[in-house]
Amino acid sequence: MEQPENRKVGREAKESDEEEKWVRDSSVDYKGRVPLRSSTGVWTASLFIITNEFSERLSNFGITANLISYLTKVIHQDLKTAAKSVNYWAGVTTMMPLFGGFLADAYTGRFSMVLLSSLVYLLGLSLLTMSQFIPSLKPCDVGGCEKARKIHEVAFFLAMYSISLGTGGHKPCLQSFGADQFDDDHAEERKKKLSYFNWWNIAVCCGLFLGVTVIVYIEDNMSWGVAILILTITMAVTVATFYMGKPYYRYRLPEGSGSTSMLQVLVAAIRKRKLPSPSNPALLYEVPNYKIQGRLLGHTDRLTFLDKAAVLEEEEISNEVKHNPWRLATVTKVEEMKLVLNIIPIWLTSLPFGLCVVQTATFFVKQGATLNRKIGHNFEIPPASIFSLSAVGMIISVVIYDKILVPFLRRATGNERGISVLKRIGSGLIFSVVAMSVAALVERKRQKIAEEDIDVLDGEKNVELPMSVFWLAPQFLILGLGDGFTLVGLQEFFYDQVPDSMRSLGMAFFLSVLGAGNFLSSFLITAVDRITEKDGKGWIGKDLNSSRLDKFYWLLAAINSVNIFVYVLFARRYTYKTVQRRLTATHLNKDDGMELMP
Repeated sequence: MEQPENRKVGREAKESDEEEKWVRDSSVDYKGRVPLRSSTGVWTASLFIITNEFSERLSNFGITANLISYLTKVIHQDLKTAAKSVNYWAGVTTMMPLFGGFLADAYTGRFSMVLLSSLVYLLGLSLLTMSQFIPSLKPCDVGGCEKARKIHEVAFFLAMYSISLGTGGHKPCLQSFGADQFDDDHAEERKKKLSYFNWWNIAVCCGLFLGVTVIVYIEDNMSWGVAILILTITMAVTVATFYMGKPYYRYRLPEGSGSTSMLQVLVAAIRKRKLPSPSNPALLYEVPNYKIQGRLLGHTDRLTFLDKAAVLEEEEISNEVKHNPWRLATVTKVEEMKLVLNIIPIWLTSLPFGLCVVQTATFFVKQGATLNRKIGHNFEIPPASIFSLSAVGMIISVVIYDKILVPFLRRATGNERGISVLKRIGSGLIFSVVAMSVAALVERKRQKIAEEDIDVLDGEKNVELPMSVFWLAPQFLILGLGDGFTLVGLQEFFYDQVPDSMRSLGMAFFLSVLGAGNFLSSFLITAVDRITEKDGKGWIGKDLNSSRLDKFYWLLAAINSVNIFVYVLFARRYTYKTVQRRLTATHLNKDDGMELMP
């Protein structure tokens, strides 16, 4: 006769197998049901998503890497104006995700936002293609011209900012949608998710590499029209591919405006500011985690003023009706607001790194245009193609980190990630100082050669200097290595450390680091130009040979050096997000646990 203990063990094993079969992390399949683990999510679904990202990065870098050259050679803007135009466009492009991420989290969901924004992006590429082929929209009738037609400028910038609008919904949602395909409560899937961000960025780098080599070569040696047409067709194919993956995806339903929830916490805390806080945090208001779909957050001892919002008054203890959210908030809602407030210092101290990264698409490319780019007798590297070395550096960094450093550090530290995500970010910040210092030294060497070149002295500004473009390789490679630590680390940080319901907005915070970097770069260029012009020769002239970019790079190195110390102060005081493990039927009689998200 079967013993009761054996029946109990068998029943629990059966329940455990049932739980293993289904994904119970509040996601649903495309029919709105609980997803089946074996046929949804993980790498199968992620491949459809990463393919779409590859196409977007191919288009983005294929256009932006050569954008400053297009503005100076076709639209005939001077260097200062062109650099500002690139920075403004890139700034808008990388700030728009804040709006797209908010709308996706609150109302549309990530899949719908990605699909809609991809179509807007495709519309922008189509308009850009038309501006190159339709005779009335072309820059000129035939041959070169001293200034492009106004109608071409309008069509060109309308297309570019349509791409910005599409990026606003595409960038914050696609990467977080891919991360959603991995269940945080499943040990095996959680480990795969740690590699997801690394391999995502390798796909990004592949798109970047092809964009700044193949696409840029076509732009320089055939025509912009042919290159943009290729990008438009590629985007159309990958949008269709992304839609085909619909049955394999796991979807997170929108949960309403996170800003409203945070405002409710603030109002409730102010209303109860005079109430004493309980000595035991367990007395603060919370709902059992088996009664809700999402995950609960554990209490932390930071920003304790906000804890007042979760203090129960006598009438609220006895009242069985639904509580007023403007008077009483759960511990989870309070902790979500704390999370958002605590990531702000990390975001601010990441901006100087973004300030360095944006130089690769402007001044670095223009430097390359003045140097000898010949390989052999017949082949000449397009100026923007040197940008591919950033991708090479990032791929090297990510592969070494994921395949060598992480396994070694896991054994050495016992940390599932190897090292904490903030240490990874901080390690990359050091590379920015080194890269800007190297850039300053190389630029000073380039200027000395320019000063000795008779053609340049005679006013021939476009003459190639007798200096190889590969002198720029170290600064690109070093920044690429730093990207593999800081940019990938920031992606992980902003995805993990924001509330679960705000993960698209979290990725938008990451992207805004580069967006704010572009705006800061424009501001810094203007400020430096006005200050240095008072002393005679300004640091930022009409062209490189009349500028002192080496001093500008030294300024960036100094800013980043100071920033590292500020970052370390904030990083050491940061408290990571703590998540309560989900309780299921097999766990209701067991102790609740906490999971630290390092």
